[in-house]
Amino acid sequence: MIMKTSNDELKEIVKQKYSEIALQDKETNQASCCGSGCCSTEVYNIMSDDYTQMQGYNPDADLGLGCGLPTQFAKIKKGDVVIDLGSGAGNDAFIARSEIGETGKIIGIDFTPAMIEKARTNAEKLGFHNVEFRQGDIEKMPVTANIADVIVSNCVLNLVPDKDAVFKDIYRVLKPGAHFSISDVVLVGNLPDALRKDAEMYAGCVAGAIQKEVYLELINNNGFKNVTVQKEKAIVIPDDILSNYLSPAEIQSFKSGNTGIFSITVFAEKPAEEKTACCGPDCCN
Repeated sequence: MIMKTSNDELKEIVKQKYSEIALQDKETNQASCCGSGCCSTEVYNIMSDDYTQMQGYNPDADLGLGCGLPTQFAKIKKGDVVIDLGSGAGNDAFIARSEIGETGKIIGIDFTPAMIEKARTNAEKLGFHNVEFRQGDIEKMPVTANIADVIVSNCVLNLVPDKDAVFKDIYRVLKPGAHFSISDVVLVGNLPDALRKDAEMYAGCVAGAIQKEVYLELINNNGFKNVTVQKEKAIVIPDDILSNYLSPAEIQSFKSGNTGIFSITVFAEKPAEEKTACCGPDCCN
């Protein structure tokens, strides 16, 4: 019998794992399941996109944990206020900072103290005074409403049990007419239970993923418009990792079926405020 793990327990698992990851180097993280330590003789690296040529890239902030390049699609402008959800060591925040210039502001939010400390150290070394890192849950961000021009996130929402709460808070924090670009892991079809429910795989980005159609439905149901999948790519798990969870026959069935694990980058906008209708003698002729 598989015991159901509570949301609080899952969050604690992720916090502990990412505290360990904060102390590892990029190569170690890239050779494991999102840094979770379920090592493979094949490199299981869902982050196959290359950050190194992007303006603002800093190797000290790159722990190899992402599953896309959300900043590349986020339509960030000079002077924008950008919030990075699950900011880690600061990789996406520093790249976004190169786009906002000196007049904008970056706020990174992460609930792992070790990651916040690492990100703040990196920002201080770089001399960035308009990049700030705050510890907190992304389901209830430590920021006021209607403050952000853009929200980005890279392979983080899949780790959060209550994704609906995250999208609700994204809506609260975005300015009217503002938008987000989020890279995340989603499923098509159902993963075998042993693979989906294992705690190590949860911290490794896979078991926390939900169905792609459900993910997009959550965004639409929370009032966003112009929901667009900007990029999509398949994620392949090597056989030697699958063998930790599945029998040879189950592996064959899994690989030959319609089930898939994907990285998607999704864009959506918060609607602009509607103008108030003419309602008195001072606003109409």
